[in-house]
Amino acid sequence: MREGSVKCLGPRGFHRMRWVEWGDRENPRVLVCVHGLTRCGRDFDYLAERLADGYRVVCPDIAGRGRSDWLADKADYGYPQYCADLAAMLAALGAESVDWVGTSMGGILGMILAAQPRTVVGRLVLNDVGCVVPKAALERIATYVGREVSFDTLEALEAAMRMVSPFGNLTAAQWGHLAIHVARRDEAGRWRFRYDPGIAAPFQAGPLADLDLRPFWHAVRGPVLVIRGEHSDLLTPEIHAEMLRRPGTDSLVVAGAGHAPMLMDAAQVAAVRAFLDA
Repeated sequence: MREGSVKCLGPRGFHRMRWVEWGDRENPRVLVCVHGLTRCGRDFDYLAERLADGYRVVCPDIAGRGRSDWLADKADYGYPQYCADLAAMLAALGAESVDWVGTSMGGILGMILAAQPRTVVGRLVLNDVGCVVPKAALERIATYVGREVSFDTLEALEAAMRMVSPFGNLTAAQWGHLAIHVARRDEAGRWRFRYDPGIAAPFQAGPLADLDLRPFWHAVRGPVLVIRGEHSDLLTPEIHAEMLRRPGTDSLVVAGAGHAPMLMDAAQVAAVRAFLDA
């Protein structure tokens, strides 16, 4: 595993976005893996290690998360800035084309970029996100995102994470891995989540409503694998079924998971690999 970073330009100046990457730096086959709203690139360690034999796998921390810089103006947290940052990263990597795995927010970003004219995105894996994000799911997320809570121990932070994150059947070691990389200790020695509470600004800007992404979805031309957690409230069965009517769309439903499967078992990795290698 290697680390990289690039300075990205926003309305209030420059900020640094960081990533980790796996595999041969000279491999022209590049796979970008982008995390969900409050997560970080290290969520993909399990997947990246197992795909690094065939890909240069790049896993960024989106601005405000992980080890990337926080934005000065919280109103700048949003898809336009994230897409611009990812374009800067792709330029820094020298990547002319990429495949994409995106969980939740990361899938939305992949969908938006794949829908652009002359896109660099080829094969697209949407992990538990669809062409519509229901209002009810956004309201659930709004109940916890951005809350400035702290914990006496890392174990207490992990327990809180488990309560709001139905990631599926994970081992204790996997839960620990997911916790430690989204955690930090503050000056008082207490544990906090490693993201800027300001990322909640879009949820606080006004009444929430369904997020309709169909214009992007219908503009995607490449092959797509849609992964759904069996109990997900963000990618509902109805939205999932609608997406499968699009030619060139494959599907995987992960039993026992809600939002979102973490791609941390052999069967899920095998399904992603089979799709990417098709």
